[in-house]
Amino acid sequence: MPELRKDPIVGRWVIIAEERAKRPLSPRSEMAVVGEGGICPFCEGNEVHTPIEILAYRDRTSPVNGPGWRVRVVPNKFPALQIEGDQDKRGEGIYDKMKGVGAHEVIIECPHHELNMAQLPEENIREVLWAYRDRLVDLKKDPRLVYGMVFKNVGGAAGASLEHSHSQLIVTPIVPITVEEEMAGAEEFFSYRGRCIFCDMVHQELGSEKRIILDTPHFLVFAPFASRFPFETWIVPKTHNSHYENIRKPEVDDLGGVLKTVLRKLEVALDRPAYNYVIHTSPFDVPSLGHYHWHLEIIPRTTRIAGFEWGTGFYINPVAPEKAAEYLRETEV
Repeated sequence: MPELRKDPIVGRWVIIAEERAKRPLSPRSEMAVVGEGGICPFCEGNEVHTPIEILAYRDRTSPVNGPGWRVRVVPNKFPALQIEGDQDKRGEGIYDKMKGVGAHEVIIECPHHELNMAQLPEENIREVLWAYRDRLVDLKKDPRLVYGMVFKNVGGAAGASLEHSHSQLIVTPIVPITVEEEMAGAEEFFSYRGRCIFCDMVHQELGSEKRIILDTPHFLVFAPFASRFPFETWIVPKTHNSHYENIRKPEVDDLGGVLKTVLRKLEVALDRPAYNYVIHTSPFDVPSLGHYHWHLEIIPRTTRIAGFEWGTGFYINPVAPEKAAEYLRETEV
């Protein structure tokens, strides 16, 4: 079973998951094209090659764990955390550890062998976004689980091991330190100003317009002022909401088109780069927060993190966010 171990100096938790070494990783930077035996386990008709589905949006007459689905969620075959068991928190001298209890799921975004989410119809992307929401709502009911992280890896450089368009959800029994730091910074701003810093960012970006990439009724897409990476892109709701799982239908309808457009712009502008996207949201065990605001961050993998970044926490970005935003804004898709 996986194990969680806590760094005693900075309080960062690390997952020790030896089963992950069995994933179908390609020896090169490119993704593996198919799974074991030359079969893509995520394609319709190959459902026997995945664990039993947790959720599926499918035709009413289609069989469970069979063809006829549009979006399908299954447990990860090589999980970083496992849903079974107790946490068994314990100490080992100065070290803290617990069993790797949590959840690790794969959201298979379409039944056909599509590599590129931006090529999916908007309605398909909306159903993927609903699947994120539905799984977070369900897993939130488990008192052992505290934080749900939805993310997508595209390309070998971004950590993907299979081509077929998919994203993942890992739910942890603790709040990750990066999330704690972001929430603490937002709370400090709120305590001083009495306002949500993300709402203020939306208003300021709308006022300056220098870093805006896309502006829609429900979302603002922009290059953040202190972008860590070239063409880093944030999608932020215009209406304050601390938890992604509380997203409303009009927002999902809008976000489906927004996400498709932004990914397409990045692919055209940067010649189909590897990228990650991550949904930043509030922990399960807190009520609606006035100081925090869920959002989606997209990180194209056009540069590498090296010794200086690892050693200092500084990032060196060779592309000003104003220039990146202008270039993406003018990119036709």
